[in-house]
Amino acid sequence: MSDTEPQTDFDPIEPNTGREFEPVDVFPATEEFDLRPGADSCFKCSACDTSCPVAEVDDDFPGPKFQGPEQWRLKRREGHEIDDSVMSCSNCMRCDDACPSGVPLSQMHNTARGEYVEEQMSKTSVEYWRNRVLSNYRTSAFLASKVPRLANVTMNFGPARWLMEKTMGVTAEREFPAFASTTFREWWAERGGADESRRRARAHRERRGLDRDADKRVAYFHGCYSNYNTTEVGKAMVRVYERYGYEVVAPEQKCSGTPMFANGMLADARRHAEVNVSSMADLVEQGYDAIASCTSCSMALRQEYPELFDIDGIETVAANTFESIEYLRIHEDLKADVREARVSGDLAREFAYHAPCHARNQGLERQSVELFGDLEGAGIEDVGDSCSGISGTYGWKEEKYETSMAIGEEMFDHMAAADGEVGMTECPTCAMQMEHGTGYEIRHPLELLEEALVENPRSEP
Repeated sequence: MSDTEPQTDFDPIEPNTGREFEPVDVFPATEEFDLRPGADSCFKCSACDTSCPVAEVDDDFPGPKFQGPEQWRLKRREGHEIDDSVMSCSNCMRCDDACPSGVPLSQMHNTARGEYVEEQMSKTSVEYWRNRVLSNYRTSAFLASKVPRLANVTMNFGPARWLMEKTMGVTAEREFPAFASTTFREWWAERGGADESRRRARAHRERRGLDRDADKRVAYFHGCYSNYNTTEVGKAMVRVYERYGYEVVAPEQKCSGTPMFANGMLADARRHAEVNVSSMADLVEQGYDAIASCTSCSMALRQEYPELFDIDGIETVAANTFESIEYLRIHEDLKADVREARVSGDLAREFAYHAPCHARNQGLERQSVELFGDLEGAGIEDVGDSCSGISGTYGWKEEKYETSMAIGEEMFDHMAAADGEVGMTECPTCAMQMEHGTGYEIRHPLELLEEALVENPRSEP
């Protein structure tokens, strides 16, 4: 037989043994998502490691490359467990953005964290229950919202914070955010809900000479924080969208799951995701788009859900989810309207803007700076691409507090050097860190947009 001719008869007998050849199953069958193609795409350039804010300040943290493809391979070999350093990953997801090969690093981290918590972490440990309480913020916020004034006093009472640090490991260095006296959903119901929003939207469409029955409908995913704490953000979102003629609904929803992903509570996250996907998928089929005012919520619905869960309708919801200002920039001439608007009073200020890591991962890091650059009466300055460091629940843990502040130091310095003495960001926990590290008041871009287009309009947008 010529060397160039293909061999057609394969001999399954191993030479010199007489035994039938059996291939080694290096990666056995599993019901998990197959991450091998992503792992094999890693060529160890270390771009992810150099982008990691935790690795930059913590020499003991092995970095995203180890937590991702290397650990994924190791844990498939018998006798290897998940390294506990995976719990030091803050889930900022900057590694995803940095990777030139498209390795699904954060998906690997979330999967590994879930396995570690499920199989290796003691369910009777203080750390486990502390993380469970922090990641299920929606539950504690719901209870606190029933007695908001009492909760605000009690949770920020010095001895109570000291006790929480000593018994649960929740840092006493931070003040708990205030709970609103009326939640967003209570305000929404008192205002008239979807029926009132439809009436207002159609009135604005008529005023602008548009088709009264135009198909402009959005489903608002307000998330936990805009519901229980910064309700002014949710109200601003509704008013701005109605001004553009959009009929808003606020469907049944639970937490986006972002804090649960970061703490390895994937079973909890899935239960919440099933409710969110079910309600949003039904509305998407009716012609609605899903809108989130928090960039971590939009990231969860459009990226983390389809990466981690197999739920009916999940791909449809992901494909039709948008961040609130992003959506208006796509569908309306928002920049021109802002250029013709003005602000006065409380929001006629200079703002120091920080782009959240989860906004960067969605390609939205420049949108607020570009949008408000020509707004009369207000100025905005980008304070750089550093991470705020809090990363949701990460900076609330006593053992991670110093790391969190070390990561945020660059952002604090940039804010101090900026002209503005008011901060701005789309992420509620970044806002906590900005306020904690600088003492600045922090606002959401939607609030400035409401001031410009709803409160002080020069013309109908």
